[in-house]
Amino acid sequence: MIYLWPFISALIPIFALIVYIYWCDKHSPEPISQLIKATMYGVLSIFLSLCMSIPAQYMGLYPEDPANFIDGIRTAFYGAAIPEELAKLAMLWLLLRKKTFQHRLDGIVYAVCISLGFAGLENILYVIESEEWVSTAILRAITAVPGHFCFAVTMGYFYSLVKLSKHDRTRNILCLIVVPILLHGIYDAILFVASTLSSWVSVALIPLFCVFCYKMWKGASKAIKTHNNTDQFNSLQFFDTEIEDPNDTQA
Repeated sequence: MIYLWPFISALIPIFALIVYIYWCDKHSPEPISQLIKATMYGVLSIFLSLCMSIPAQYMGLYPEDPANFIDGIRTAFYGAAIPEELAKLAMLWLLLRKKTFQHRLDGIVYAVCISLGFAGLENILYVIESEEWVSTAILRAITAVPGHFCFAVTMGYFYSLVKLSKHDRTRNILCLIVVPILLHGIYDAILFVASTLSSWVSVALIPLFCVFCYKMWKGASKAIKTHNNTDQFNSLQFFDTEIEDPNDTQA
């Protein structure tokens, strides 16, 4: 039983955030079977990302172990942010390409499940390989896993705008691709750069990292609330129309 605890500790924050985003989808919750499917797509996305990151490393776009400031940024973007977010986006498109949905929050829900599927497998690998797996599990539960959640909320937010909004389509497509990569890249860049600097400079970067994570979470919460409010407004408008038409006919 003791060997199961690293797996359980790695998956607890994943499960908690999936439950949270499901709870947020109050107007028309997606079938649980579809959320499980999306999560499995996320697990597969990690292999797709490796198909991009490994060739990029062989091409010299980033080093495996960054030794300086520039290397840290290159590794953050070419080794993690770009391949991982593109892989998640590809899986999101593959999952939803034939699916029609009327609620904007649905895009966020599916993007989050895919991203947390990715984060779940990644978390398991990090935790079980760590000698101090308890501290690793706790640290990743409050940093890396919420990070993947925030990247996904941003991706899902713009994916829904691309699918359901006729305004600023080109801008939304650009944001759909670029913004999650930027957030992920900056997140990882702070960590990779810190690992290349002296200990006291690295410690000085901790407040910056905490502020960035807080801002991301705050932005993700705002995005969820915005799409939720829009879905609620549209639902009310739909029902108002359905009620008013018969009255107008009778009048």
